[in-house]
Amino acid sequence: MLDIKFIRENVDKVSRKLKERGIEVDLQQILKVDEERRELLQIAEALKHRRNVVSEEIGRLKREKQDTTEKQEEMRKVSQEIKELDQRLKECEEKLYQLLLWVPNLPHDSVPVGAGSEDNVEVKRWGEIPQFDFQPKPHWEIGESLGILDFARATRMSGARFSLFVGAGALMVRALINFMLDLHTKEHGYIEHMPPLMVKAEAMIGTGQLPKFEQDLFKVVSTEIVEGRENKRLHYLIPTAEVPITNIHREEILEKDQLPLYYTAYTPCFRSEAGSYGKDTRGLIRQHQFDKVELVKFVEPATSYQELESLLLNAEEVLKRLKLPYRVVVLCTGDMGFASAKTYDIEVWLPAQNTYREISSCSNFEDWQARRANIRYRPAPKAKPEFVHTLNGSGVAIGRTVVAILENYQQRDGSVVIPEALRPYMNGMERISRSQV
Repeated sequence: MLDIKFIRENVDKVSRKLKERGIEVDLQQILKVDEERRELLQIAEALKHRRNVVSEEIGRLKREKQDTTEKQEEMRKVSQEIKELDQRLKECEEKLYQLLLWVPNLPHDSVPVGAGSEDNVEVKRWGEIPQFDFQPKPHWEIGESLGILDFARATRMSGARFSLFVGAGALMVRALINFMLDLHTKEHGYIEHMPPLMVKAEAMIGTGQLPKFEQDLFKVVSTEIVEGRENKRLHYLIPTAEVPITNIHREEILEKDQLPLYYTAYTPCFRSEAGSYGKDTRGLIRQHQFDKVELVKFVEPATSYQELESLLLNAEEVLKRLKLPYRVVVLCTGDMGFASAKTYDIEVWLPAQNTYREISSCSNFEDWQARRANIRYRPAPKAKPEFVHTLNGSGVAIGRTVVAILENYQQRDGSVVIPEALRPYMNGMERISRSQV
């Protein structure tokens, strides 16, 4: 969430940055509601000051045995007026809050201006693209041929965009989870968490999924019977561990010596993919349920862009250890996420598609999420609390890593070689072939 004071004092800049994003926001409406809020606040404060002064005068007059009927009647009317003003102020503040929830973050000055993915800027490449003396197969053909992926049965039990991992396929998923968590906790200094997979709406608002992206979320409505009465409860299945992990410190004030905080978590993730009809309908690229290891940081504002660079390196290291070729692009203003101030995408090479595909996004949200979730810290022991900066990145997506391994390590005979770094996590297995399933 943007600071209303910042919007008020930097209207031209905010308008220009939103235009660069290609997003229309009625700033004049926001400023009009803000002006009304400030006027109501000013009037209410003046009346409360008047009430305090007259109340003291009434007390003095009573001590002097003088008549206070007229002044007491005046204060009764003033108190009623204050009550009405406070209600109007509350409604105005809620209206302003709801308007601000729909305002995206502003892109950092280093973000390239562009309309879409074609304007993203490549910043680096790593690894050698494998050369095959045969036509490389897509991962779904490899997985089904080896008997480690079963899309047909998954569809029968759950519908489209679900998958069933079998045997060595299931083992590879578990191996990747443990490999990534070990790397990030033992070498990169992240603290592992295991959060709830269902959260309340407030948590989704905090990280920016609500209200804008409600159609992309799965809802769970349950009924609780309390003293014979039905109470409906609404939860959301998490689309990423970013949501519960960032909300760990919701409504908290951290101390300076606690920062930076580095958290990681493995979770299943759930997305309705409402806007992706017809895209990636085969295989593991775009699923309703998928697995991911997430990295989240809470840092001081002055260091957040240094922390973004190190977050990116942490995610890249996963692919380097697995020897999977990739590239890094910085997303342009028209392609970056609603909540982000700057985002790097790591794209892994997929031979069957002859292209790079996203496997991780690493973003700095600055104080945008912290304002929504009210996460602050004290720069000094008695200093006024300030908002932290939050960052997150996939470290990395498990399913897409499986895709990359199957396609980059496939062999002419249909088998798949296991990356050396993963073998200790797969009971020493060096290769997946049909006979091992």
